[in-house]
Amino acid sequence: MREALIDRAEGYRERMTRFLRDLIAIPSPSGEEGRVVARIGEEMAALGFDEVRTDRIGNVIGRIGKGPKILLFDSHVDTVGIGDPDAWPHDPFRGKVEGEIVYGRGASDNKGGVAAMVYGGRLIRDLALDGGFTILIVGSVMEEDCDGLCYKSLIEEEKIRPNFVVLGEATGLRIYRGHRGRVEMRVETRGRSCHASGPERGKNAVYRMAPIVRGIERLGPKLRSDPFLGKGSAAVTHIDCRTPSLNAVPDRASIVIDRRLTAGETKASALREVRRIAGREGKVEILEYRKPSHTGHVLPMEKHFPSWVLPADHALVRAAADAYRTLFRRKPAIGRWTFSTNGTYTMGIAGIPTIGLGPSEERFAHSILDRCPIHHLTAAAAFYAALPRALRARIEGAERK
Repeated sequence: MREALIDRAEGYRERMTRFLRDLIAIPSPSGEEGRVVARIGEEMAALGFDEVRTDRIGNVIGRIGKGPKILLFDSHVDTVGIGDPDAWPHDPFRGKVEGEIVYGRGASDNKGGVAAMVYGGRLIRDLALDGGFTILIVGSVMEEDCDGLCYKSLIEEEKIRPNFVVLGEATGLRIYRGHRGRVEMRVETRGRSCHASGPERGKNAVYRMAPIVRGIERLGPKLRSDPFLGKGSAAVTHIDCRTPSLNAVPDRASIVIDRRLTAGETKASALREVRRIAGREGKVEILEYRKPSHTGHVLPMEKHFPSWVLPADHALVRAAADAYRTLFRRKPAIGRWTFSTNGTYTMGIAGIPTIGLGPSEERFAHSILDRCPIHHLTAAAAFYAALPRALRARIEGAERK
């Protein structure tokens, strides 16, 4: 079976590469994924998935098999913007192939994962490798803006609760089993506006904000560290002010803080830290996401995303290692992401066992060097196809004990 699976994955190499290039060529910022969702659904249907549909928030869902338990494979289809187009060494929406690497926005985060998972589904269908599971391949939306919102919708609104989740976020073909959480906070200071020619007559909201910004900078080295997840962090990622004119003292200023949470850190503890720094000068609140999806659906969600870790001895982690060793004849590296994923909801909130393995590497995500090696596509697709049977074997082995 190993040789058949690897050979068949290689047989889909050109089609998989062409599919990824098609996805890169369709810009899909959060909330505007309609065209790329349609393209993914088209590919799933052409590959013979048993069912293809789009849910109310706009996730595209392909199904293979109809077992009693659900094994869900997720890759998000939205991307961040491109920034300065002149900074790119190539067209970010061309999907250029050079030296067996596909370049372009989303190649690493996370359209390479989408392409590999869709063709992993075809491999499962070709070789009857569903392991008795219902296999769901999900191209999810709005992850870049609000991790896990798509699964809040899938689980709470669509009433689809998977038993296991595999994320296709970039891991360099390593197996990942967790990452830090995060919370997005806004701090606002208020002042009193006056003519800028006599600033002493007012109270400058920007000046009131300045020591808060310095306090956030000084907070970083003091934060908790965890042997597996790493250290917590805090960064000011946005600053703004309101002023009647450029000749007037601002009466309101605000900053946004990205606070990464390691093990033992919580929303409440992060709020307390920032409120101590802000004192009486600043009002602190957690942001809420209310942006409509590409279908027009609005599902409000607080921008708090818990950290999560799946134990190393969990059946899903062990099954992933089994499948990896069988396919690649070597011991897998097992680690965690630096960035955040939809696992904040599936594992962090819903408690559903979640792991990840994806093509490309984290360091290329959100960069002008965004890329995905073609051999990563075929290797990842083969891994996804090998996992269901390995997981079934681990579950049955545990039941026999």
